[in-house]
Amino acid sequence: MPARPASTPKQSGPEPRRKSDPPEGGAVSGKKQKKLVTPAFLKNYVLDTNVLLHDPQAMFQFEEHVVWIPVEVLEELDRFKSESTTRGANAREVHRRLNERFGSIEQMKHGVKLENRGELHVCINPHVKFDEHGWQLLNESTRFKMVRALFPDMSVKDNRILASAVYLADTQTSPTILVTKDINMQLKARTLGLEAQDYRTDRVEDGDIRRTQRLGAAEEFEAFDIPGYTLQAFASQQQIVLPEAAHFLPNQYVLLRNSEEHSHGVPARHVGRGEFRRLTNDHISIRGGRTLQAANLGQRFLLDALYDPEISLVTVYGKAGTGKTLLSVGAALEQVQKGEYEKMLITRVIMPTGRDIGFLPGRMEEKMQPWVQPAYDALEMLLARPRKPEQFDHKKQSARKSPVQTEEVAARQSQQPMGGGKGAPRPYVPLMEAGLLEIEAIAHIRGRSLPRAIFIVDEAQQLTPHEAKTLVTRMGKGSKIVMIGDLAQIDNPYVDAHTNGLVYTRSRLQGQPFMAHVNLFKGERSEMAEVAANLM
Repeated sequence: MPARPASTPKQSGPEPRRKSDPPEGGAVSGKKQKKLVTPAFLKNYVLDTNVLLHDPQAMFQFEEHVVWIPVEVLEELDRFKSESTTRGANAREVHRRLNERFGSIEQMKHGVKLENRGELHVCINPHVKFDEHGWQLLNESTRFKMVRALFPDMSVKDNRILASAVYLADTQTSPTILVTKDINMQLKARTLGLEAQDYRTDRVEDGDIRRTQRLGAAEEFEAFDIPGYTLQAFASQQQIVLPEAAHFLPNQYVLLRNSEEHSHGVPARHVGRGEFRRLTNDHISIRGGRTLQAANLGQRFLLDALYDPEISLVTVYGKAGTGKTLLSVGAALEQVQKGEYEKMLITRVIMPTGRDIGFLPGRMEEKMQPWVQPAYDALEMLLARPRKPEQFDHKKQSARKSPVQTEEVAARQSQQPMGGGKGAPRPYVPLMEAGLLEIEAIAHIRGRSLPRAIFIVDEAQQLTPHEAKTLVTRMGKGSKIVMIGDLAQIDNPYVDAHTNGLVYTRSRLQGQPFMAHVNLFKGERSEMAEVAANLM
């Protein structure tokens, strides 16, 4: 059952009986501004446009209460319906849902009953008129006078939505609450004496959010104490069953410690029912490139999850510099080189451009290049061979290497548009030419099916829950999706640390046998970067 809104009290006894017929004139009446009687325990929720764009099912999430959609919201949704983005798809879905419910003039006038025993209405404010002088607010109530004084420009749709909420507050006996994800809209409503709140149905209470945002480099992982001889047996046998530790989630990473000496411990993964296994991978080895070793315990946990074929979903919280992108890209590249996956895909949420990249010139990879540059940087570092000692810099080239072939390869790489300066060869270009590496835009992922691929979603904390669902449901058989993000760096104005798609995915799917979550606490980029992240 959907989560009850935070302001909705849970009924402890039998519910009061409700009138079988909806109140007359709820949406369009108002000649005499009289109160419309509704049961005292009910509330009137007025939904802003951004709530429906965030979750097209929001109108059905308020249980037995009354949901109102101002007609101005329909007008705003019309602006987005033609977009090829997730926002456009959500607007079209809202239109379809409303069309299914309001099939007649009477239903539009009086509202409709919902399966959850609530009601859905479209609110037409009779006190807002448009004439030759422009938009006019025709009412002399105390709240309407405040609206006229504080927000006089009725050509602004947000102000007309506020006026609709004021109209309902004046005409309904039960409380009226404006639900919006726009913080400024909440503040404006409260100045008018209206209760306003965020849409909280998909809010996640996750203790790891604050832990991964905390300043410092201390690693805070779950630990379980066992006798020293048991720990020694686990270290040699690679797995152990501890029935008293069966409460840990499947694929939860734990440090098994010596109960007599806490400084001695062995990292492990709980696979379920008290069974623990030792970690299998602690380094990345790129063919023709570099080898990287896990620098801390959190990175060891992440590499184990990235390389385990039984884990097809990995979520990662970590601040800047903890190695999220580098390790994810490196592990994906090595497994693609070995043939364990047919290709790797990389995407990144584009917030500054409103997720619309169509105005940028060139192919889709070129449009995405500024946004996925961290992944390109990781690929360049991983694929670049370590520099030879200085005494070998002028070593004579082997006669077996044809100068003609060398010139052809250099010429081909110099023609690639990707990367830094013009003509600079990029080591990841052959991967793209061979179809082993794809750069994908989230706006274009809808409808695709991705079998035997490893998909890296960078900046996943910018996703809405609906977008996260769209990405996860694209994964086909034999595929893995890795969602990484820093919960302290959220630019999307309609999500926060508790409502974004990354924490939503972790919350809804944790405990599944195919899912693992890892927290990264310690920055490894450089000493200066780590100190700056904690002090600046």
